[in-house]
Amino acid sequence: MILDIFKDALEYSAQDWKTLVILGVIALFSFLLLPVFLITGYNYRVINTAVNGVINGRDPLPGFDDLVAMFVDGVKLVVVQIAYMIIPIAIFLVVIAISSQLSGGWALVLVVIGFLIALIAGIIAYLMLQIGVCHMIYNDGQLSKAFAFSEIKEIIDEIGWFDCILTYVGLVIITCVISTVVSTIIGFVFTAFGFSGLMLGINTSGVFLLGMLINISVAMFFVGPYLSIFNSRSIGLLYSLHL
Repeated sequence: MILDIFKDALEYSAQDWKTLVILGVIALFSFLLLPVFLITGYNYRVINTAVNGVINGRDPLPGFDDLVAMFVDGVKLVVVQIAYMIIPIAIFLVVIAISSQLSGGWALVLVVIGFLIALIAGIIAYLMLQIGVCHMIYNDGQLSKAFAFSEIKEIIDEIGWFDCILTYVGLVIITCVISTVVSTIIGFVFTAFGFSGLMLGINTSGVFLLGMLINISVAMFFVGPYLSIFNSRSIGLLYSLHL
C-alpha cells in the first residue's frame, strides 16, 4: 500500500510542468516572506485533494484561483507546524541552558540525554504534525482539529505507527535520491563539456557557470515544486487509509 502511495504521488506531481514553474516563480520571491504562505497554501490544497480522494484516483492538480484563501490556508499550515515543533525545540534549549551551568562530564551527559529526549519528542511531534495537518484539512480547516491529540493518535493507530514511520522514511529517501540524481546528471553533463573544451584548449569557464545556473534553475522551478507536491500528496493519501 505504501508503494502504491509513492507511485500515485510521483505520477500525480508530474501532471503539469506549468504548475511547477508557477510554484517556482512564487518560491523565487520567498525572501519577501509572504509568498511562502502561498506555497504552503498550495500544499494545503494538494493535501485536501488527497485526503478526500483515493490512491490512483487520477485527481487533478489544484488551481491557483482565490489566492487570498490560499494565503490564509498557508498561514494555518505554518502556524500548526510551528506549534508542533515548539516542544522538542524548547526541551533542547532548556537542556542547553541547564548544562551551561554545569562543568565537566555532567554537562556532556546532560547534553546527550537532552538531545536524545528532544530527538524522540521531535519524531513523535513530526508524526502527530503530519496527521494533525491532514485531520485539520479533512475537517474543513478547523484549526482545533490539528491539535485533537486523542483523535490523531487513534488515526495513527488505525494506519499503524510502523507504516507511518516507514512512509516518512521513504519520503526522505525518495526526496534525497531525486534531488541528488537530477543535480548530479546536470553537473556531470556540463562538467564533461567543460573538461572537453579545456582539453581542446577552449576557455570553458562560461560552461561551468552555465551548468551551475541551470542546476539552480531546475532545482527551483521543477525539482523543488515537484517534491513539495509529492510529499504533500503522499501524506494526504496516508491519512486517507483510515477513512
